[in-house]
Amino acid sequence: MSGNAEVCVKKGRGRPKLFDRDSALDKALELFWAHGYEATSLADLVQATGAKAPTLYAEFENKEGLFRAVMDRYIEKFAEQRKMALACPERSVAQGIESYFRSTAACFTDGKKPAGCFFICTSTALSADSGEVAEMLRTRHHLQETALLDFLQLRQQQGELSAACNVKQMACYLSCVLQGMSVRAREGASREELDGIIDTMMKLWPTLATPLSA
Repeated sequence: MSGNAEVCVKKGRGRPKLFDRDSALDKALELFWAHGYEATSLADLVQATGAKAPTLYAEFENKEGLFRAVMDRYIEKFAEQRKMALACPERSVAQGIESYFRSTAACFTDGKKPAGCFFICTSTALSADSGEVAEMLRTRHHLQETALLDFLQLRQQQGELSAACNVKQMACYLSCVLQGMSVRAREGASREELDGIIDTMMKLWPTLATPLSA
């Protein structure tokens, strides 16, 4: 082979494709979201991400490490976006809660990704062998209730909610409604159906925001 031919071959080979971490996390997120932690194998993840197993191991150590990174990716992409609905000071407490729930309903049913909440969907059907994964899911899922509680406590401090309101109980109730919406979305409920649940909840809001002793 001539010198020129060797140069052409080397140029044709090009540089090896770099590992795109965010793209791999997005693809792994959809896979775990759709099928759950235990039902998703390393072979599935390799096929979905397009990365070789050694590459995934080098980046995330193991399947559990990849799942941990996927949970953080979900919070970054979706949970934090919905949380921003609570951050607008111009909205009343009721408007902030409604905006948060409407944006969550849109996320649960947009059709571009698996329906429902990632944390709730992936926490089902975990065996005793996945105790650490279950605890990770539980901890991160509680961040949703914590965000609601922080919002309600802030508005209570600002005088918009009575000091006698049990905001911790309110946050727990609202979190349960969100979990129910996730289950319904997973079962095929439409955005309109979830919005109907929110309509009912907002009609009940004056009662929810009234101290039990009032």
